[in-house]
Amino acid sequence: MKRVHSMLTRRRTLYLVGGVAGGLTLHACTQQPQAESAPDAAPAADGAAAASPSEMVKASNGSTLWIGYSPLYVAIEKGFFREGGLDLEHKVFSSTGESNAALAAGRIESINNVTSEAVAFAAKGQDFRIVQIADSSQGGDGILARNSIADITDFKGKEIAVEIGSVSHFFLLQVLQEAGLSGEDVTITNVTPDAAAAAYSSGRVDIAVTYSPFLKQSNDAQPDGRIIYDSSKMPTAIMDVYMFSTQFVEEQPEATQAFVNGIFRAREFLQTNADEANAIAGKRLELAPEEVASELKGVGLTSPEDNIKLMSDTSSDTYLGKHMESLAQFLKGQNQIPEAPTLEQLSTLIDPTFVKAAAV
Repeated sequence: MKRVHSMLTRRRTLYLVGGVAGGLTLHACTQQPQAESAPDAAPAADGAAAASPSEMVKASNGSTLWIGYSPLYVAIEKGFFREGGLDLEHKVFSSTGESNAALAAGRIESINNVTSEAVAFAAKGQDFRIVQIADSSQGGDGILARNSIADITDFKGKEIAVEIGSVSHFFLLQVLQEAGLSGEDVTITNVTPDAAAAAYSSGRVDIAVTYSPFLKQSNDAQPDGRIIYDSSKMPTAIMDVYMFSTQFVEEQPEATQAFVNGIFRAREFLQTNADEANAIAGKRLELAPEEVASELKGVGLTSPEDNIKLMSDTSSDTYLGKHMESLAQFLKGQNQIPEAPTLEQLSTLIDPTFVKAAAV
């Protein structure tokens, strides 16, 4: 499963604001090419008429590779963006910090990121708009523990293998907090997610935090233990969003709409033409189609209806702004951002206009 490593690098590191993290060491699962690009050059699919070249708006989207972005890869290959007049180039970055920097510098117009990264980005004063929610982890992230460890409260005083500063680390801290513990109550061994799983499988550690496919592989390999907690119990803890520069959204609303429409259409294509869609995503992710299908079981690709509710229902406990406010307070408490953006500030970054229009 070596080729899976590149697919999972979206989760490698939580983007820490410069200097605030106190020198945490960030590790990479593997190296990726620097900002490789794959232009959206496919013809319009299913006989639909694409916009003429003169009508096309060119834009670049950047991110690390991740299974939850499968609709993006499908939309590019099938020409769904071009049908709406958007000529999208996707650039692959080796870390989320690099893609964040590219958006901040105006080198690209859009990035895909986890909400914790979006909050940290906002805390640096960056101006952007979240136009769509891509997915949420629904069991793809988890914690492995020996059978002698009855519950999360038993983690106190124990050694845990997890990558410091990563989304896995952030997930662990949330789980500990839920159980009345903190990061101060455990000893962290800083290793990459695949190494954490290997250490658990071999018996070198009793607790490890990792994600699919390492989570299931390690659980199957080690009979003395189980997945004691996974993200299905905290389904809004880890969410991915599509973010655009505010300037692009304001100056190119039709192209922004074409992006959102294309993602939703590709999501539907993944359901109705699974074999073809999984093969397309697999080419980008360096996975076999059946591996793509398996990995997709651990993420929930967010529907248009759920997008609307999460992004616009401010009275709901599941409102994205409240989720991000909670993340902001949490990250501030963990000294990973200097100040926590307020709910009002974060809400201005969420633009449900396009998901609402797509659902009409």
